[in-house]
Amino acid sequence: MIVYGHRGAKGEAPENTLAGFTHAYRHGIRHFELDLVLSKDGKPVIIHDLTVDRTTGQKGAVSHYTVEELSAMDARKGTTSWPRKVGVPSLENLLESFPDLEHLQLEVKKDSRQRLNILCNRLTEVIQRRDLYQQVAVTSSDVWFLQQIRRRDKHIRIGLVAERKFPRPVNLAARLHCDYLCINWKMSTKAIVDDAHRRGMHVSAWTVNRIHDMLALEQQGVDSIISDYPTSTRMYFENRANSVLSLTRGETVEHTDTPSALSAG
Repeated sequence: MIVYGHRGAKGEAPENTLAGFTHAYRHGIRHFELDLVLSKDGKPVIIHDLTVDRTTGQKGAVSHYTVEELSAMDARKGTTSWPRKVGVPSLENLLESFPDLEHLQLEVKKDSRQRLNILCNRLTEVIQRRDLYQQVAVTSSDVWFLQQIRRRDKHIRIGLVAERKFPRPVNLAARLHCDYLCINWKMSTKAIVDDAHRRGMHVSAWTVNRIHDMLALEQQGVDSIISDYPTSTRMYFENRANSVLSLTRGETVEHTDTPSALSAG
């Protein structure tokens, strides 16, 4: 089971910040899901909302601020406590800081067509220039945007973010020629996962924070999970794998507790 850090490590550090990515990276996480919005100066920046209100305490649309202005903000509001000020980073900041990441799901939020068109161009350019075809999947619930990415470069992997059963997400993703189906874990079923696999898609479930839900998704055949607690989740699966290995060798295994952050839901 591949574990993606949700917005870096949303439950462990300020979401969508370099501090959060660094925290998870130091604990072995190499797969991340993050959100992209276009800045005033036309750069992809890592933030979930179209405004800065919720996470920075400042007011206004992301589109009203430059990359430099966003990076100078304090993005700790309404999120996990953190001792030091952390700003809103750009996608280029992240890629330069962690050149050896294994995979990123870059989720693009719904926005105006004009801004999405510019963001589509910028993302395509970054992926082509850095040769990130194997390391990146561009995901969105915006069908038009996914079509535009595919039109610009058919080699860029794309994924449909699905949170409703209708229209049928696997059929829609197949029509878009998606490589990834990013599905709300609550609507995931073995039938949906099997159908997506038959059509050559990687199935990634979000946002999964309880161990018993992860195990149920594992039984369904889900390929990866996106979690607010990636380091605790990774620890659990590593401990389980080590326990199985020890048992096959006939060794005595000491039981470890389920990580408390995950148990809490």
